[in-house]
Amino acid sequence: MMSARRPRPAAFLDRDGTLNVDVDYAHRPDQITWLPGAVAALRRLNAAGWWVFVVTNQSGVARGMFDEATVRALHAWMAADLARQGARVDAFYYCPHHATQGVGRYRLACDCRKPAPGLLLRAMADFPVDAGRSFMLGDRPRDVQAGAAAGVTGVLYEGGNVDALVARLLAERGG
Repeated sequence: MMSARRPRPAAFLDRDGTLNVDVDYAHRPDQITWLPGAVAALRRLNAAGWWVFVVTNQSGVARGMFDEATVRALHAWMAADLARQGARVDAFYYCPHHATQGVGRYRLACDCRKPAPGLLLRAMADFPVDAGRSFMLGDRPRDVQAGAAAGVTGVLYEGGNVDALVARLLAERGG
């Protein structure tokens, strides 16, 4: 989706362990429990005029546990659930690959599996992003590394209220 609008900052957010409780290979709505402050953080980012992107490794596809249609269906459900709560994600990006644990065409060393920056770079190609003010928030060092590799600040989420952390990050970036 291309936009002619002026660049604006983006929050690149990991999914499992950052927005929702990580239950290992979540792929059904009944496996999603939003972390404390996650929905409020998304509303805060929306109100501030920031792009909001979910960037997530989904090696369950590569491992044959579920297919890409299942990932897309879960993301559609998440978007609808968030909309009911007054929050929006502008786009979901996922990597279905794994270099060593994959089956078939999904067993691949790719440029989209974090810590590689491919998912973030794809979002920046699809939307006008002000990378200098943007951040990547995730619960693993690979998330921080992906942000740095894409030219945005990487921030490690170490638990607690997601909204409180996002509020601080916005204040630091004048947003």
